[in-house]
Amino acid sequence: MTDKTMTPDEVAGRLRSGMTLGIGGWGSRRKPMALVRALLRSEVTDLTVISYGGPDVGLLAAAGRIRRLIAPFATLDSIPLEPHFRAARETGSLALTEYDEAMFMWGLHAAANRLPFLPVRAGLGSDVMRVNPELRTVTSPYADGEEFVAVPALRMDAALVHLNRADRLGNGQYLGPDPYFDDLFCEAADAAYVSCEHLVESAELTKSGPPQSLLVSRHAVTGVVETPNGAHFTSCAPDYDRDEAFQKLYATTPWPEFAARFLSGAGEHDYQSAVRTWQEEQR
Repeated sequence: MTDKTMTPDEVAGRLRSGMTLGIGGWGSRRKPMALVRALLRSEVTDLTVISYGGPDVGLLAAAGRIRRLIAPFATLDSIPLEPHFRAARETGSLALTEYDEAMFMWGLHAAANRLPFLPVRAGLGSDVMRVNPELRTVTSPYADGEEFVAVPALRMDAALVHLNRADRLGNGQYLGPDPYFDDLFCEAADAAYVSCEHLVESAELTKSGPPQSLLVSRHAVTGVVETPNGAHFTSCAPDYDRDEAFQKLYATTPWPEFAARFLSGAGEHDYQSAVRTWQEEQR
């Protein structure tokens, strides 16, 4: 059994410019923000990002790291449209491939199963086909002869996800209400990196929740990172809720000012310290 523990910066050191990078979570929920912040401290750029987009997309877009985004949305949940994503689209600084949520999910399934595509009904008769002219349809080879959208596999060079608990071998557990397809991200990628709130012994995983909460298996994981509060400012239920006050600050502060105050440090500890200082100022 291999100990796969790493630091956020070691994960970022494994990534390269031009990669296709998947980022788990959903909107502003359980995003691997510590790993995204580590990526921002690196020189990696020109990324194709695959994500149920939230502030992960916003941070990378604001920093000019995304060449192309493949996503069904980019939202902060309580703030409907991610502001830095919107600014990037308005200025044309990134290309967007927008799929229906179901199409996106089946693209992940196709990649996880090493299939070139999967047929789905979602998208037929909608503007998804108009705005994605590269999409193709296929006809059932059986008597029904039904037409489907052939959703291409969303293959990734690397994936980043955040879970509540993990062991050093790469087994990961979610304890909140939704898995957010993080297992598919890991299985669809050539390399997958899991950050977690707490590293625990393998036996503890079976005590923390039901068997189905053991979402990610070590066979699909390249590295594991313990990052307490590592999803901040997104939620990581039941460990903590979204930091709504800080999210509002993020959404309303000019990017250079926000980045200088919170993202200019040498590591995740500096970010967490800057956040605590800001929170104390609000009391």
